[in-house]
Amino acid sequence: MTGLRYVYAVCRPFGAALQSQLTGVAGAPPKLLHHGGLVAVVSSVPEHDFAEEALRAHLEDLDWLTATARGHQGVIDALTTVTTPLPLRLGTVFRDDSGVRTMLEAREGDFLRTLDRLAGRVEWGVKVYAEPAAGESGEPGESGRPGESGESPRGPDTENGRAAAKAMSGRDYLRRRSRSVKDRETGLRKVEEFADRLHERLAAHAEDSRLHAPQSAQLSGASGRNVLNAAYLVPRGQSEEFVEIVDRTKDEMPGVRVELTGPWAAYSFAGEKP
Repeated sequence: MTGLRYVYAVCRPFGAALQSQLTGVAGAPPKLLHHGGLVAVVSSVPEHDFAEEALRAHLEDLDWLTATARGHQGVIDALTTVTTPLPLRLGTVFRDDSGVRTMLEAREGDFLRTLDRLAGRVEWGVKVYAEPAAGESGEPGESGRPGESGESPRGPDTENGRAAAKAMSGRDYLRRRSRSVKDRETGLRKVEEFADRLHERLAAHAEDSRLHAPQSAQLSGASGRNVLNAAYLVPRGQSEEFVEIVDRTKDEMPGVRVELTGPWAAYSFAGEKP
């Protein structure tokens, strides 16, 4: 192999073959680099794109980053079907095979302990969203500004009459706004309570769980407010039951969206528990 060594994951030796047409980052096929009781899954990448300074610049390029992440994830997904991989961080690069072996030797104990803990297990992701309409109440007859109902006030058209009508409309507007805010807060609180109950239920059927920070809608592009963003470590043999539990909750509460993703390699559980 020529070029730098891009490392996708570390595994124990496994007998199954990877897909013959599998390609990874920069279109290169992954190879297995054995060292002791570990295997590093690597491919060759061009130095002009993956040397330290070039890589740092590329990480600001969203298109390049997306393509690289897709190639990285494709290899991890393929590994997950044949073994338990320990994924490494996107953009993990070494000068040559010797550098990769040195890394494996230095971290051998940690890698083996983590692989033992994750063996035969996968990660499932669950997100709960409060839909935009959840807990909201309409404000009929409101034109957007207090005092503008769209109808001419009845009665004598005098300055005092118009002022009284506008004052009354303004009070009504504030009351409706206050009621709407309270309704939204109540609706969101109910969604959060639902998410807490769901997390407790799922955590009880998983060996481990992680609560991640809710995702911003601006970054994720998902509609609604993310109130639960969690990962669960589940034995493969119990995954079907776990998925059924999630599926049964999807229609439990109006205005709530539950999303399930996976099975993934156990990214969230690759390190020590916080």
